[in-house]
Amino acid sequence: MATTNRTGSESTARQRPTSPTARPSEAVAGQDRRVLAVALRAFRAMPGPLLGLIVVVVVLSFLSPYFFTQRNLTNIVSQNADIGIMAVGAALVILIGGIDLSVGSTLALSLMSSAWLFRQHGLPFTVCVVAGLVIGALVGLVNGVLSTYGRIQPFVATLATMSACAGLALYLTDGNPINGFPGWYLALTSNSVAGIPLQAIILVAVYLVAAFWLNFRPSGRALYAVGGNAEVARLSGLNVTRIKIAVYVFAGLLAALAGVIVGSRLDSAQPTAGTADLLNVIAVVVIGGASLSGGSGGMLNTFIGLLIIGVLNNGMSLLNVSPNLQPVVIGIAIIVAVLTDRGSRSRFLA
Repeated sequence: MATTNRTGSESTARQRPTSPTARPSEAVAGQDRRVLAVALRAFRAMPGPLLGLIVVVVVLSFLSPYFFTQRNLTNIVSQNADIGIMAVGAALVILIGGIDLSVGSTLALSLMSSAWLFRQHGLPFTVCVVAGLVIGALVGLVNGVLSTYGRIQPFVATLATMSACAGLALYLTDGNPINGFPGWYLALTSNSVAGIPLQAIILVAVYLVAAFWLNFRPSGRALYAVGGNAEVARLSGLNVTRIKIAVYVFAGLLAALAGVIVGSRLDSAQPTAGTADLLNVIAVVVIGGASLSGGSGGMLNTFIGLLIIGVLNNGMSLLNVSPNLQPVVIGIAIIVAVLTDRGSRSRFLA
């Protein structure tokens, strides 16, 4: 028996030198699996809009050598500043469970009003710009009053103001454009700070202010409560009517601010400016993950949605895609975004 034990111990001792060489490889393999698992978790946790933006950027970078350049990427943000500013207001309205179809027409009316006061009445252009902003806020006030005190569905109310504003913008000058504005006004879109276009800085500033308000101010957080359940919010002590009207006013003001950007960029006030941007504005908000039923959404994802729309439009132009097909691509992007968001919500609830 002693011999057997000695023999077993000797064989065990002879096998031991092989184990140190096997353990490091197993450890490396285990570490690789852990790194891969962490990467997969990070990939799954990545917001859907951000993942979509990365995919679109990578694909277009391979398809066009002119896409992924500093100048082109800067142009994408600058050229979509007006749409992005309107999208902030539209996102806030959707957040409270409403919708604003009049943002593009509000832009046209406020811009034409400013130019008309300047050209026909000779008022200082600064006063004219302020008057245009006030007109935009007044349109938002009408939307808010109609959808609250008037008890008209927001879709119908804003559809009516969209039609009225578009008609008034044409009526002011019989459909004729107005151009020839002061140099300081044109500098809003022609100047840059540290290589960054001024209109891009204005765009980012609007998003930062809106994000700060939504996340760190009680009045901003109240929007989620109103959009989630207006009756519960009212019973909790919130003045739901006042909040809704204020949001519509803010959306109208932002549409007028977008009109300032458009007029400066074109050095012209066109009566149809902005009226064709409604699809892009709604697409930005929806692709950004905002729920059309209200109660969910944020400025970060809305900004990512803006970048997705801007990148798609820019990439299709670089690839010489027919302008008639570009809205088709945007429509497909909206459907994919909604289906992806619905799938992610289902997995979360499961």
